[in-house]
Amino acid sequence: MNVDAHATVRAARSDDAPTILSFIRELAIYEAAEHEVVATESDIEARLFGSDANVHALIAEDADGPQGFAVYFLSFSTWLGRHGIFLEDLYVTPAARGAGIGLLLLKHLAGMAVANGYGRFEWNVLDWNTPAIGFYESIGAKPQSEWIGYRLEGEALAAFARA
Repeated sequence: MNVDAHATVRAARSDDAPTILSFIRELAIYEAAEHEVVATESDIEARLFGSDANVHALIAEDADGPQGFAVYFLSFSTWLGRHGIFLEDLYVTPAARGAGIGLLLLKHLAGMAVANGYGRFEWNVLDWNTPAIGFYESIGAKPQSEWIGYRLEGEALAAFARA
């Protein structure tokens, strides 16, 4: 895979909130879930850039401007006794796909994990997203088939908390 030699990755700034939200919406459209995006620019600014933020973002850009982003947070492995990085979202604009932007973002995060002595770098992918699965496997990532993800949200979350 060739990476655009002019592309760079940087930590996102609060003035990137509109771009990040736009990328989130584009990702949701790709995943046929645009109706589920309720986040606002204010939400992005507060959660990613507020004084108590524990979620972080990277922006990949080239001469034409931002081409992708990654949102991540630190996880913790009790078995390893070390932090890890959990990649919440990775998105590259359609025009920049195939230029190595996704690879650049993943390598940047992997480098952060190694530099900080973290034990893992993990993420999820939709089971139908064969281009992403193929890409992830091409860089040596392995699916964790023995684990099943679970989620409580919305009214089910509230009902459980009240019970």
